[in-house]
Amino acid sequence: MFTALLPVFIIIFLGYTCKQLGFPGDGFWVAAERMTYFVFFPALLINKLAFASFAASTALPMAASIMATILTFSAGLIFIRPRNMWSGPVFSSVFQGSIRFNTFVGLAAVSALLGPSGVTLAAVALIAMIPLINLLCVPTVAYFGHGSSGGILRMVWEILRNPLILACLLGFALNIIDIPKPSGIFQVFDLLGRAALPVGLLAVGAGLRITSLHTNISALFASCMIKLILFPLATALFCLLFQVTGDAKTVAVLFAALPTAVSAFILARQLGGDTTLMASIVTVQTVLAALTMPFMLSLLG
Repeated sequence: MFTALLPVFIIIFLGYTCKQLGFPGDGFWVAAERMTYFVFFPALLINKLAFASFAASTALPMAASIMATILTFSAGLIFIRPRNMWSGPVFSSVFQGSIRFNTFVGLAAVSALLGPSGVTLAAVALIAMIPLINLLCVPTVAYFGHGSSGGILRMVWEILRNPLILACLLGFALNIIDIPKPSGIFQVFDLLGRAALPVGLLAVGAGLRITSLHTNISALFASCMIKLILFPLATALFCLLFQVTGDAKTVAVLFAALPTAVSAFILARQLGGDTTLMASIVTVQTVLAALTMPFMLSLLG
């Protein structure tokens, strides 16, 4: 497991190093992340899903296991929130750090471990996780932070126009509907998709903020323990309950063990979360995940 995942984290570290050296320039990293999110990853997903073969009897219980874990931890966090220790903004950042996941790292890791069949299962996980996590995080950060959510309609609109969700739905539709698939178009998707994993991981590394680590230690520790250790353990238990095995279980545990996403920092900034803490959570979880992900996969996957 460690050998397969090592290149993923080496590329992340390379992205961080390039950013610190000022190469090739700050403007590049914003553009690279946007291109990956809106073009490269959607192309990868459409191309893989359009020709994929998978069993719903395997994929759906996997998605149910992940969703059950997300709902369990979300309810538990809100119920046991230590009001005397953490302010509302601090708690909102811990909440995001405990249930969000880094799509770029997840798809790269699944591809490295399982190849195209893993990417297909990962797409099912994305369709299950992205809407649910946004439906939970946006109102929670808006309520406990000190910003404004912009209303339910805005939240729904953001989910509906999410390029990864749209790409998964389009890929599945092309797979199910018996229509000709022009090879030239899908060769374009294939070429664009090949850029998704390396560019996405470089962008993850460039987004790390080591200088922000002077922060609330108890909150940082709690988010790391929940997301990197307890979350995959709970997912493995739900996989056992829903009889998820094989590659589907590996994908479920892998996605559960992922570090939180840089998008959590953006949401915290928009809705009044603790941005310093959120940046620390993203950075520390990403660094620790290089050790915890192989360990959790070996133990549970």
